Amino acid sequence: MQPMQHQMMGYDRAITMFSPDGRLLQVEYAKKTVKQGSAAIGMVCKDGVLLVTDKRIVDKFIVPESVEKIFQIDDHIAATASGILSDARVLVERAQIKAQQHTVTYDSPIDTLAIVKDIANLKQLCTQSGGLRPFGVSLLVAGVDEDGPKLFGTDPTGIFFQYWATSIGEGDSDIEKIFEKEYKKEMNIEDGLKLSLKALKKTLGDDFSIVRLDCVYIKTSEKKVKRFSEGHLSKIANQSKKK
Repeated sequence: MQPMQHQMMGYDRAITMFSPDGRLLQVEYAKKTVKQGSAAIGMVCKDGVLLVTDKRIVDKFIVPESVEKIFQIDDHIAATASGILSDARVLVERAQIKAQQHTVTYDSPIDTLAIVKDIANLKQLCTQSGGLRPFGVSLLVAGVDEDGPKLFGTDPTGIFFQYWATSIGEGDSDIEKIFEKEYKKEMNIEDGLKLSLKALKKTLGDDFSIVRLDCVYIKTSEKKVKRFSEGHLSKIANQSKKK
């Protein structure tokens, strides 16, 4: 048993080395890091797309407004993350530059998918290059393109998928079970926000607080990233309590 443990330890020290059963252990560890991050939700609605996230304020002396968990990439694209947020910041800043370059070069807004592919390509590169480590973060990227609202999720492997609704981070499986029962594509953004707050409340329990939430939406008609006010979030949460 002891020699086998030492053998497996060797396979998890290099990102470029597959284990005998075909796994990249460092990448799997990165995915576990994401699971330990605070919860983030993305949802496509009939009139736009929504991102809701838990900022997880760990110290009472932290100014809640200073914690940034949802990032604006372009007028019509936003992203949120779970895992190592400093890793997310690097990816987001790269995406912001790419969006700006596209606008200057082509005089038109960039597609959400182009941003997602660029982020995923860099993540993938870090799974097969010696001396690097994988990005320990998953991103949800939401945007409104010419053909409507889009939501994509990327993980540390560089894989990405398009979703109607999804969750990453703490309690993601519990949140997705709620979505399986209650999410409908016909929901508007307000209904989506109510469902997202309900799911987060069930996951966080007594730790749930409006102060630690960050929520943005992009309406199909406006194509502008906008943030929900704390007052509006409190109103929605109170309505859910009454029901």
